Amino acid sequence: MANAEPVIKVRDLTMGFGDFVLMRDLDFDVQRGEIFVILGGSGSGKSTLLKHMIGLYTPQKGNIWVAGADITTADGQEREAILRRVGVMYQMGALFGSMTLLENVRLPLEVHTDLPREAMDAIAKARLQLVGLGEFADFMPSEISGGMQKRAAIARAMVLDPEVLFLDEPSAGLDPITSAELDQLILRLARSLDMTIVIVSHELASIFAIADRVIMLDKESKGIVAEGNPATLRDTSDHPWVKRFLQRADSADSEERST
Repeated sequence: MANAEPVIKVRDLTMGFGDFVLMRDLDFDVQRGEIFVILGGSGSGKSTLLKHMIGLYTPQKGNIWVAGADITTADGQEREAILRRVGVMYQMGALFGSMTLLENVRLPLEVHTDLPREAMDAIAKARLQLVGLGEFADFMPSEISGGMQKRAAIARAMVLDPEVLFLDEPSAGLDPITSAELDQLILRLARSLDMTIVIVSHELASIFAIADRVIMLDKESKGIVAEGNPATLRDTSDHPWVKRFLQRADSADSEERST
């Protein structure tokens, strides 16, 4: 992966609101086919960075290329074409409660394609089958568990066959067993479909189970303080906070840096 052209390139990115700077001068790549995780304490800008990467926020400075196109400068049809190449699962799933799982997953096809209804239904059912929900197509979100809702949201994010899948806190609110099952699903999707997955997370068990590479944001320095394989960083980093965060050796200090 290291010798291939990155699917995402972030250069000189500064994020903030008004006169407030959240993160400055961020530089990193996401390689094709890897599971890439954004780490950091609460308030460090993890989800904000993800929203910049999918074009929801405009940076104060810098550029972000997704599949070779600059999402920070694109508009109109060019921007639409970029967004068609990514899928997003927002925190807590964000399913529409008045729609069945099939209708939720089918919705992006209705908005972005001219396919006949039969074809859209077939594609949506195939994505539900892929995440283990093939028998639940006619269920409402309120009729299934939180973990199943997350799976349905991933199916919806994948329905347009994106090059990059973005997951915002996929394990949030799940018990350890359900979280581990979701980790295995993410691994299977990444490896079997050769899919690039970018994840915002603070769940260490999930991070060590699935991440090929991570970056760690620090709100005090307003930058990236570590980048690499999480297990390697845990065992070899000489940065005190990185070691404490990944080892959870000093939970009080970790909590202080996260508030």
